[in-house]
Amino acid sequence: MKRRSLHRATFIAAGAYNILWGIYAALDPQYVFRFADMEPMVHPQIFACLGMVVGLYGVIYFEVARVPERGFLLALVGMVGKVLGPIGLGQLILSGQWPKETIVLCLTNDLIWWIPFGIYLVDAWPGYRASLRGVEVDP
Repeated sequence: MKRRSLHRATFIAAGAYNILWGIYAALDPQYVFRFADMEPMVHPQIFACLGMVVGLYGVIYFEVARVPERGFLLALVGMVGKVLGPIGLGQLILSGQWPKETIVLCLTNDLIWWIPFGIYLVDAWPGYRASLRGVEVDP
């Protein structure tokens, strides 16, 4: 696979980041609200649950790093989340429901990963396409 070492490093970093962010969000679910000077959540368990989901994405990213030749679909699901998250937050900001300071969520959780995930998806596509045709892809 083209740029295999880069892709492994990217997904190791993404995995570690997501797990650490997930743990922090579960332990301190009000941190974004304090940072953005918003009213605290009435039900912080919702944000803590989001942290657990994001943390589980970290496990998935570690699997992509382990065998990048077979991680296309997992990385694609991650990338879709990294596109949909900013769209949802953009709607909240544009509607005035959330302040613009909350963009920090998408800068660190989503936007910084678009280029490295995109490069990986381009590089991994031929192997994934071959696997759909039943051609064995070597790790």
